Amino acid sequence: MREFVLSAPAGRRRIDYEKELNAEQLDVVLHGDGACLVLAGAGSGKTRTITYRVAHLLDQGVRPEEILLLTFTNKAAREMLARVEALLGSSVAGLWGGTFHSVANRILRGYAADVGRTASFTILDQEDSRDLIGLCLKDLHVDTTARRFPSAGTIQAIVSYRRNAALPLRDVLERSYESFLDLAPVLERVDASYERRKREADAVDFDDLLLLLRDLLAQRPDVRDRLAGQFRYVLADEYQDTNAIQADLVRLLSSAHRNVLVVGDDAQSIYSFRAADIRNILRFPETYGEAKTFRLVTNYRSTPEILSVANAVIAQNRHQFKKELKAVRASADKPCVVPAANAQQEAQYVAEQMLALRGEGVALADQAVLFRAAFHSQALEFELMKRDIPYEYRGGMKFFERAHVKDIVAHLRLVANPKDEAAWLRVLALQPGVGAVTAARIAFRARAFAALAEAVQADLDLTGRAAKGWRQAAGVFEKLLAQSQPADMIRLVAAGAYRDYLKAEYPDADDRLDDLEQFALFAEGYDDLPSFLTEVSLTDEYGAARAGADDGEAEDRVVLSTVHQAKGLEWDAVFVINLAEGKFPHQRAMGSRDEIEEERRLFYVAVTRARKRLFLTYPLAAGHDTLALNRPSPFLLEIPADAVEHVRLRHAPHPIRDPRSTRRDDGEITIVFDELGERVPPSAKGGKPNGGGEFLRGVEEY
Repeated sequence: MREFVLSAPAGRRRIDYEKELNAEQLDVVLHGDGACLVLAGAGSGKTRTITYRVAHLLDQGVRPEEILLLTFTNKAAREMLARVEALLGSSVAGLWGGTFHSVANRILRGYAADVGRTASFTILDQEDSRDLIGLCLKDLHVDTTARRFPSAGTIQAIVSYRRNAALPLRDVLERSYESFLDLAPVLERVDASYERRKREADAVDFDDLLLLLRDLLAQRPDVRDRLAGQFRYVLADEYQDTNAIQADLVRLLSSAHRNVLVVGDDAQSIYSFRAADIRNILRFPETYGEAKTFRLVTNYRSTPEILSVANAVIAQNRHQFKKELKAVRASADKPCVVPAANAQQEAQYVAEQMLALRGEGVALADQAVLFRAAFHSQALEFELMKRDIPYEYRGGMKFFERAHVKDIVAHLRLVANPKDEAAWLRVLALQPGVGAVTAARIAFRARAFAALAEAVQADLDLTGRAAKGWRQAAGVFEKLLAQSQPADMIRLVAAGAYRDYLKAEYPDADDRLDDLEQFALFAEGYDDLPSFLTEVSLTDEYGAARAGADDGEAEDRVVLSTVHQAKGLEWDAVFVINLAEGKFPHQRAMGSRDEIEEERRLFYVAVTRARKRLFLTYPLAAGHDTLALNRPSPFLLEIPADAVEHVRLRHAPHPIRDPRSTRRDDGEITIVFDELGERVPPSAKGGKPNGGGEFLRGVEEY
């Protein structure tokens, strides 16, 4: 490493770069001129490296306005600029730092006339865009009543993905919205009308900010040369998450000086559903033929044992830059792989270990449970509520608060109690052609009947679309009345017209249907509707009370999160649950090598969130006391056998309710559960009980 000595400008603090950075980071900071790709592994000090690089450029005499720093969140930009100012002890006013969208907005204000807008153009948020698309549907006289037509929100999602992925609308429908493929001509007209209306209203949406700037730079060489000439140094964070348009912007804005430094980790590219393209980072050396590549692989976050698991799994990916994370932390316990009998036992094990960790001094807020999809958390949420373990849900709403779950519950409530007016209003609001006034009138008349069977067969004197909507609802209830099991009722509603409703209304309809299947699996533990509804209702009331109690309180709470929402975060202890084949990786990814590789990257992100303790769990059986067996996730099978500890959980023949475990002479720990999922005490000859306060490790294979 060459020595680099600087004399700090007056009023600035002199930075000892060699003392404050490791060798990998220092190399980037001192030698980051030209086209540079910085492969920053998880926990390797990426933000620190970028901020010191910016500080170093300013130390060299580069003017703030000659530096462009592109990020994905305003918070990240503010944090980096604040760190730079703290390092230098002086202001960096004039430096261009912010998200791609905020930088594009700033530039476009100065060139508004060149993109068909005025300098005071309006930026539409998502709700504004949906409203405008709704107006387009009316203007084009689109008949949205003849069949389930996609909602304005779903159309917005289709159009946005089309633009960010640079794909024809029909291709987007074939990939993700096949049920609407026959509507392609209509949706193309809506798309064109939406574009026209935005121009007429002197407005842009978030996608326009990037597209208009990209087109301006590509079509106006004079503008491109002026801006690229100003930015002597362009830095882009999280480059693995860029889409095609963002990659073009980086290339165009750095085209004059070609001092472009992009920082990212191809192993953490997990947002293809947002049109992020991993090829941008993988092909960077080809795009910029003279590019230098740096690797940050010193990990300050996780133990060597955790990194051993992460390195072993990600090594299976074919399309990647090979690198191996190296730990700074001291050696500690191996990660635990825990097969459970079913989701309920898995949830109980996780909850017990949370309390054990808390007993060891690990706050609940320093623990997290991560999962591939939101519906994976349902059994655990129920277990945490039963045990009064407070939790914070990231990446969506708590399970029983989700609209589609409440919709299904409303159907079941009416089977149990046809006088439930609130349930009538909720169910009727889902029917085509039934507005709020009509729904209230139907509810008033329907609840006058003593039995639901009488109500659904009655003539309520309705006409037109309202009559059609009522008959649709009545048909569902006629089928529900023939069922006796709550689980069968849930599946019946989810498989009928309600499925079409979800597909039309929500871009994430498949995830919502997965939620409902998980809800049905949960319901398999109940043989009668009243007891099931009582359990759900009490849970719902508990959640509402808990939410009110938490307001304004800094309560110690476990974090429950999808892996996507957890990226960039870290905790002392991490549980990754439902690691079964078809769940993680997701079933929809199983047929594509590229999608499997992204799922493996998602698993890698989950594992590298853990600092000290890592638990990898999965249920052996799906459903309640069924013979539908799960295979472990293929990612678990890619971990060397000696890299993890294996915990075996088993059922006892009789229900006993004292949490204990037994330790055999060979060192294996067996955790015993009864049929109700409760821990069983050891026999009189068993080893000493751990009382739930000790980590449980064994040597049993899957």
